[in-house]
Amino acid sequence: MQTHFSEAARTKPHIVEADRILRTCVHCGFCNATCPTYQLLGDERDGPRGRIYLIKELLESDDGDARITEETQLHLDRCLSCRSCETTCPSGVEYHKLLDIGRAEIDRRVGRRPGERVMRLGLRTALVEPKRFQALLALGQTFRPLAPQDLRDKIPARQPQRQPYRQQRPDPARHDRQMLILEGCVQPGLAPNTNDATARVLDRLGIGVKPAREAGCCGAIDFHLNAQAAGRERMRANIDAWWPLIENGGAPGETGVEAIVQTASGCGAFVKEYGEMLADDPEYATKARRVSELAKDLVEILREEDLEALGTRHPAARLAFHCPCTLQHAQKLGGAVEGVLMRLGFTLAPVQDSHLCCGSAGTYSITQPTLAKRLRDNKLDALEAQAPDTIVTANIGCQSHLNGAGRTPVRHWIELVDECLDTA
Repeated sequence: MQTHFSEAARTKPHIVEADRILRTCVHCGFCNATCPTYQLLGDERDGPRGRIYLIKELLESDDGDARITEETQLHLDRCLSCRSCETTCPSGVEYHKLLDIGRAEIDRRVGRRPGERVMRLGLRTALVEPKRFQALLALGQTFRPLAPQDLRDKIPARQPQRQPYRQQRPDPARHDRQMLILEGCVQPGLAPNTNDATARVLDRLGIGVKPAREAGCCGAIDFHLNAQAAGRERMRANIDAWWPLIENGGAPGETGVEAIVQTASGCGAFVKEYGEMLADDPEYATKARRVSELAKDLVEILREEDLEALGTRHPAARLAFHCPCTLQHAQKLGGAVEGVLMRLGFTLAPVQDSHLCCGSAGTYSITQPTLAKRLRDNKLDALEAQAPDTIVTANIGCQSHLNGAGRTPVRHWIELVDECLDTA
């Protein structure tokens, strides 16, 4: 694709990056065939190719250009950032990076209506601090029956209390092998058993799991709501929290950790890009690159281990696995969880169009509720086609969004593995 940036524009780093990405696109349109919003709406501007043209027009234009309006912003907002187009693209267009540039620029040019600004600030304020989110969640669960239906779908019912021993995490100090775990921001409130189950399963494999309590939200929520500076500050804060444990395990005589385990694939995909996003930060570039190297989705750990050491009972449940976009398209780990589950003896139902997004996409289900609900219902129809006992996934956003329909229960896959551990 040809570009026409002025010499003055080419002095700006974001224009240089956009120009590089735009020039790799050959307008073939293969991306539209796997784009969820293009399939729903049939509008070229709601597919990757059309959005690429919109971003090109935006970046090549001057401030005040009458063609750049809220309509352009709407088409960029409708993108799920699922990156299915990147998996399909024969030219390797890094669409998600171009989209981040385009969204930041359109917000600078067009701004946001007051209601949108309040909603986006509210999401960033409510979701990224675990204690605040858990307090708001508890309040919402108390008054859930009184809430409007759309809001009620977003508030999960309180989870039943599990067996006491399953509320405990093993002492990590008893193992030589050590890993960190990112606790997450919303997951401890929405699915508190996920990280506990992870610790118990890895303990069976001789791996101690250390929390870093000072680490917080990975930064993705801020970043993808165009508060990119705030997102980078969260990255730096997490690096500061992890770094002593990465260097020497956090205490004299200890060795550094093997990995930073991510149980939410959305967080994992983002942390793996810390190195790129802080590459120009002289203080954090080297540390960020090391953090990205250590970041591993949970399935990347388990698939390399001797799973017979887990001592699992033969599972009876028939599962359907929803592979999150951040796992299959961003981290290129499609099929990995299915492989681990089959090695452990689970029966997996086939899922049609498994490459398509469920509509969660971070905060998308809140900012674009109509499209998100249509995508969710389509996804559940595909997942339920073979009548599974349970649907499992690998990302808290997908889990919460799919559960909002009140249909087949959706859980994190590691919880099912944990429940099959022989506890005798």
